[in-house]
Amino acid sequence: MSRRRGRRPGPRLSWLLWCGALLSPAAGYVIVSSVSWAVTNEVDEELDGASTEETLPALLGDSGSLWQRSFPASAHKEDAHLPPPEGAARARSPPAPPGMFSYPREGGTRLRPGIARFLAHASAWGCLATVSAHEKIPGLPFGTCLPISDGPFDNSTGIPFFYVTPKDLLVADLMKNPMASLLLPESEGEFCRKNIVDPEDPRCARLTLTGRMVAVSPEEIEFAKQAMFSRHPVMRKWPRPYEWFFMKMKVEHIWLQKWYGGVADISREEYFRAVPRKA
Repeated sequence: MSRRRGRRPGPRLSWLLWCGALLSPAAGYVIVSSVSWAVTNEVDEELDGASTEETLPALLGDSGSLWQRSFPASAHKEDAHLPPPEGAARARSPPAPPGMFSYPREGGTRLRPGIARFLAHASAWGCLATVSAHEKIPGLPFGTCLPISDGPFDNSTGIPFFYVTPKDLLVADLMKNPMASLLLPESEGEFCRKNIVDPEDPRCARLTLTGRMVAVSPEEIEFAKQAMFSRHPVMRKWPRPYEWFFMKMKVEHIWLQKWYGGVADISREEYFRAVPRKA
C-alpha cells in the first residue's frame, strides 16, 4: 500500500497562519494607525523573535505601538444619570456682574482736592488741547497725548511738567496762544480695574487742568529733569537733534468729575494745599 507523501503548506498559507496566530490573542484591539515599509531580513527576524506569548501582551499594551485596546461606544458616554458621589461639591454658577449703580464712592467736597492731586501725581500721560495755529485749522481745538509728571514719585507738586520739541505742532500752537487744557483720566487707577468699569464711564474720575503753558526757567531745570526722567527714563535717550526742552503749566482752573452729572470746580488754594488721595 503506497503511502501518500505529505505536502508542505505553501508560502501564502504559511503567511495566513502566522497572521492568524498573531491576531487571535489581540481580540478587543483595533489598529489606530498603519504604515507600510520594506521589511529587511533583520526586521523579519526581530518580529519572529518577538511574536511569543510572553512578549505579545507587552507589545499590545504599549500606548505608542500600533495597537490600542478598543472599548464599546457605551463606555465613552458620560454617566449623567448617576448621582454625584457623597462629599462632592456641586458646581456653582459664577456670580452675576454687579449692577450699574452698585459702586458707592465716598463723596464730599472736602475730598475733591485730594482726589485731584492724586490724579495729577499718579498720571503718567495726559491729553493736551491747544488752540490750533495750523493754516488749515486756525483757531480750532487741537489735541494730543503726551507723557507728563508733576514731580518724582515721592514729591508731588500738582504742577504738570512736559518734555517737548519745537517740531511738534502743539508747541507752534502755544507760541501763538499759550492757554491749554490738560485731561488726566483715572483709567490707570484701581477703582475702574477692580470694579470692571469702562475707562470712559463717568464713575472713573477725570481731572481737567486749564492754564498757561510756559518754558521752565533755568532755576527749575534740574527739578524738571528729576520729575520727567524719574517717571520716563527712556526720555534720556531721545534724539538730541530734536532740541527737546521742558515746559510746565501754570494751573489756573481745576475741574474734577468723578460721578454722573456735572464737574466740580476746585479752587487753586484748595488744590495746592491738598495731599494726594486715591479716588
